[in-house]
Amino acid sequence: ELQLVVSGVGLVQPAASLTPSCAASGFTFDHYAMSCVRQAPGNVLEWVSGIETYMGNTHYGDSEKGRFTISTDKSKNTVYLKMNSLKSEDTALYYCAKGRSATVWGIHIGYNAWGQGTQVTVSS
Repeated sequence: ELQLVVSGVGLVQPAASLTPSCAASGFTFDHYAMSCVRQAPGNVLEWVSGIETYMGNTHYGDSEKGRFTISTDKSKNTVYLKMNSLKSEDTALYYCAKGRSATVWGIHIGYNAWGQGTQVTVSS
């Protein structure tokens, strides 16, 4: 199982920061890649970031590179996504997902587990 947690109600102002966490249970954490994906209203599902939990290699989409940082705490089976310089375009329903790929390719091959969707809204 995957449980995504966002502080507060997930509402922040533009340029603010937010760090959702994804706690995993029920499987061997470092045997799978972990990813963050999101979907804005009327938009397709978008891959945001991913991490290869065993080696710690990280990957980001072009619009997130330089703003977001994904990391893990293996002792807690948890993934963190530090999101800086948030924009209105980051407003979406966010998901934590487990699968074979930590890159955008995960969107194409699919995931074998999803957490609940959590709304993040960037607005003044």
